[in-house]
Amino acid sequence: MPRSYARAVDRTEAQALLQAVATGEVVPQDALDRFATAPYDALAGSLVDVHRGLRTGDPEVVYGAGKTSAQVLEIVAALRAAGDRAVLVTRAPEETVRALCEAHAQVLVDGTTVAVGALPDPRGCVAVLAAGTSDGPVAAEAALTARVFGAGVERVDDVGVAGLHRLLAARPALDRADCVVVVAGMEGALPSVVGGLVGTPMVAVPTSVGYGASFGGIAALLAMLNACAPGIAVVNIDNGFGAGVFAARVARRVAG
Repeated sequence: MPRSYARAVDRTEAQALLQAVATGEVVPQDALDRFATAPYDALAGSLVDVHRGLRTGDPEVVYGAGKTSAQVLEIVAALRAAGDRAVLVTRAPEETVRALCEAHAQVLVDGTTVAVGALPDPRGCVAVLAAGTSDGPVAAEAALTARVFGAGVERVDDVGVAGLHRLLAARPALDRADCVVVVAGMEGALPSVVGGLVGTPMVAVPTSVGYGASFGGIAALLAMLNACAPGIAVVNIDNGFGAGVFAARVARRVAG
């Protein structure tokens, strides 16, 4: 017999429910019971937060690393049952990607990042810049995350500081963006350069790309934290997901 998953209250439903309380159509206790019902869905190995979308505007995301394919499939099923937003899976192992593609009709895969379900209509624009091709997997995670979180995305790849003319040629994309994600390894200089060209909100992502003295991305992280260009937010090493969430929320607010 198929498992029954909890259904979350989204913001539109919550507003309608509160309006019904205000007009007397629903008694406060019934509304309280509705909000209190299934704040999470208890699965065998996890407690799925099906109300996160109500609190933050965005549903819970599945971190695929360290989970079995079966665990990821069950969590995705619970989140899909709780709402109509696409479910994002990050750092999914190859076998998990295959399992998701087999289990769902609508799947978008970019490397180890997977979106299950229909993407929302894009609001605002996020430009995702990658310094080099080797930074591409982290940039891909940031780009698909921003798209699942409701922003339009424009990718600009291989525009590192070793050839600044490439970055200058991408200036129109920077000007169109409501938020910019800059992904770079090695010495991590690209965010400082971009920060000197535009006043757009920016989040920098250091990657673990580089030779020994890069210390697995620590050199890039410290360079970004010490950037002389102001207004740059910095996330953790290889954290394309965190940058994508930040950028999408900025772009959505700008778009209104």
